[in-house]
Amino acid sequence: MCSWSLRPQSAAELAGLVHDAGVPAVQLALDPLRSGAWDELETRRTLDRAGIAVLSGMMGTIGEDYSTLETIRETGGIRSDLHWPENLANARAIATIAQRMGLGLVTFHAGFLPHDSGDGGCSPLRATMLSRLRLLGDAFGDRGIRLGLETGQESADTLLVALRDLAHPNIGVNFDPANMVLYGMGDPIASLRELAPHVWQVHIKDAIPTKVPGTWGEEVPVGTGAVDWPAFMQAVRLLPRRIDLVIEREAGDTRIRDIRTAADALRRLGAFESAS
Repeated sequence: MCSWSLRPQSAAELAGLVHDAGVPAVQLALDPLRSGAWDELETRRTLDRAGIAVLSGMMGTIGEDYSTLETIRETGGIRSDLHWPENLANARAIATIAQRMGLGLVTFHAGFLPHDSGDGGCSPLRATMLSRLRLLGDAFGDRGIRLGLETGQESADTLLVALRDLAHPNIGVNFDPANMVLYGMGDPIASLRELAPHVWQVHIKDAIPTKVPGTWGEEVPVGTGAVDWPAFMQAVRLLPRRIDLVIEREAGDTRIRDIRTAADALRRLGAFESAS
């Protein structure tokens, strides 16, 4: 599960909540370790003592405003010139932490990637974002860590073209089916199939589409939204590599129950294995 889904204030609290949720493996938010809010060594010791595996890491970016789709379009990820120097420095620090923790993958939201015109041209913003992604890919790659771009803020086609233009061996995809629904960016199953060669991890999350164009859809517990889970998991089985399935829940006040529901759904689909 995603550690941030549980909103813990310390590694010890995280360990207790993970135990309650019954899924003893996490994708760990690394920004609290980078900022010093959580002691890195103590976090590692606490999770290890609790028998919790850390499968991958996650990093955020500074300056994001999720008030509306328009504000996050302008401020999300690495689009902002104002925050880019600090975001780059933070990413390099997180890459070092991830290396010390022995992680092979860190994921994040790059922000809305502009669509390629298809005529050989490239907007200045798109060129800037691709250049920044190459720097981040190098920063993590130099430490033996892959960098996964979270899906949803652009269509699978736009992301696929960007990945081809980047041609960076260290940059791939963290696929989130619910984000495709939440942002209105296409069918999750078709999108997963299109991005399959680049998928390194999958988030398990569900959503229903918006009824008001220009606004987000609504995240809901797994099995109650628009994602066709049997068909989705069949597409996952056809991926060219084995990947981790990481349950994420970012809405509601029954998150432990909802995580258990998602894990039960995965077990029924024959897709859940112990991290050990």
